[in-house]
Amino acid sequence: MDLKITAGPFEFDARLETELAPQTCKAFLRHMPFEGQFVHVRWSGEGVWIPLGDLDFKVGYENHTSYPAPGQIILYPGGISETEILLAYGGVHFASKLGQLAGNHFITITSGLENLAALGKLALWEGAQPVVFKRA
Repeated sequence: MDLKITAGPFEFDARLETELAPQTCKAFLRHMPFEGQFVHVRWSGEGVWIPLGDLDFKVGYENHTSYPAPGQIILYPGGISETEILLAYGGVHFASKLGQLAGNHFITITSGLENLAALGKLALWEGAQPVVFKRA
């Protein structure tokens, strides 16, 4: 399934990884359209995240990684740290103040990749950027 993501002034096309992370995708679709704010990560490197507190997507680990590639979006379902969604725009080693984490890779950006670094730098230097996920 295809998605449209608007983050700050940028638009991205993306696909849900329904074969690799079916439960995570199903849970995320229940929250569509999904709105939040991307803020720059604190410990993980070149990424932006949406802190979600104790929001429970009721999923475990599937297709999980600590090293998402640029353009990959992961959902950390909570546990050691708060629930969050992270978008890698460069090198990421996913972690919290408690140490290394792994999140479910469930969305891959398919167009607009040339704007990922600009989005990351915008969040770093100018603060939180609004983000909306919609079905394409």
